[in-house]
Amino acid sequence: MAAVAVAGLADTARVVAPAGAAVPGLEWTSCPAVHGVPASVRCAAVEVPLDHAKPNGPTIELLVSRVPARDRAQRRGVLMGNPGGPGGDGIAMFSQLRVPDEVRDQWDLVAVQPRGLVSGTPLKCDPITGSEPETFTAAGKLNRDRCERQTPGVGSTLTTENTARDIEVVRRALGESAISLYGISYGTLLFATYATLFPQRVDRMVLDSGFDPGVVWNALLDTQTPGYKARVHAMMAWIARNDRIYHLGATPLAVYRKWSNRVSAEAGVPPSLVAPPARVGDVPPGLRAVADQYIAGTDLTADARARFENFVATLLTPGSVQANSGLLILTRAFAPDRNLWPVIAMMTAGTARKFAEPPPAVLEAATVSQDMQGIVLCNENQVPADPSMSLPAFITGYVTADPFEAPGFVYRSGMACAGAAPVTRPIQIRNRGLAVRPLQIQSIGDPQTPYRGSLVMRRQMDSHLITVGGGDHGQLGRANRPLDAAIAEYLRTGRTAVTRVPEAPITAPLTTFPPGLSAGVAVR
Repeated sequence: MAAVAVAGLADTARVVAPAGAAVPGLEWTSCPAVHGVPASVRCAAVEVPLDHAKPNGPTIELLVSRVPARDRAQRRGVLMGNPGGPGGDGIAMFSQLRVPDEVRDQWDLVAVQPRGLVSGTPLKCDPITGSEPETFTAAGKLNRDRCERQTPGVGSTLTTENTARDIEVVRRALGESAISLYGISYGTLLFATYATLFPQRVDRMVLDSGFDPGVVWNALLDTQTPGYKARVHAMMAWIARNDRIYHLGATPLAVYRKWSNRVSAEAGVPPSLVAPPARVGDVPPGLRAVADQYIAGTDLTADARARFENFVATLLTPGSVQANSGLLILTRAFAPDRNLWPVIAMMTAGTARKFAEPPPAVLEAATVSQDMQGIVLCNENQVPADPSMSLPAFITGYVTADPFEAPGFVYRSGMACAGAAPVTRPIQIRNRGLAVRPLQIQSIGDPQTPYRGSLVMRRQMDSHLITVGGGDHGQLGRANRPLDAAIAEYLRTGRTAVTRVPEAPITAPLTTFPPGLSAGVAVR
């Protein structure tokens, strides 16, 4: 069988696993260094069909990682994980998240690197120069074409259904009659798709931070925007409560002002993110008699003022945009995870050390991931474009470079996938008689997978729901003891009576960078 653009597996053994065929056991060896996993994690390579409808046609390679159960006498089977994305690196999932001891003891923890990522047959694309005429009018086509030139035939196969069918090939390669699944974020859609296609092959299934499949994909980023803004305000409130550590102010608005000043210094223009609501502590001493009026006036004009000041400054300062601020970009990126809030506090206070520069292989992997995600979103987008959003998409995406609003507007308007029509219709997920009812875990204030939308997935999959306090995205590995006990109980027995747990504690150090953080690349 011909292989397509095979790369990155020099130190792994290879097993051919065409669809429908029985295969020998996998050959486990060390994992590529780019994944940063300890020696206890072993990897093997599997060949899968490029097109599952043509099992004897060209193949691509996937990498699989495994952490064997610590108590072999009590081993219950394989728990397969996916960390989300699309584009999340699966190889390190179970070594970088603190899996509950009972789960670690009793399950082989396995992850399949999704097709198109490094250490398999990666999607490779020509770089964007910025001078392409399609940048504004046909961005989707531009991305497809630049990837097709480098890796012909691969981009069109990057879909959730194909990745789910890849997992079925790996299940057969593992010699397991059924597997259990733990999906985070996009991983919930991936594993729900697998369970819809192969219900008889699913034992237990945990859907951690699911979302409404009906917003795939043009509408998803738009639904995230309000939650991200609220989450940043919650971050600033937390920093204010820890003023004795960071000395940035005792109110969220005071913290915002310090943060905004630092963003302005880095970018040359102020941020357009609205400030948190004012409090009595923000009222100047001479105006305390009219505090209510002061607060009402401050809050009433905050959003318009921030947008206007950013817009004018951007127009008057050619070459300066708010997205040039690393603090601003990381504020949005780190907002869903409270263990990263101390980093933003330290950066705002000017006490943070410089990030370590990632090795070239890590930067390359990040580029591949970003390109792969963009291709998947356009390949299976099912939400019609809304041309009325084109003007705000252009302004926030290409003029003010607003990292909070641009993603939603650019996708909702159709600009992101312009010229790249969907290549498939995603599988409509449902519980087709699963032997064990899925467990779903959702955080109330999660900005990435909003709680309300997650209830659609719950209905479609008939999941048992555990509601988690707070707004952290992704609940595995957060040292949340009640939740960890419920997850272990579910995986052991197939059920749990737990329906609500508090948010997890912050476990990261408050005054030093957490391990695994470099140049804005965070590993939780």
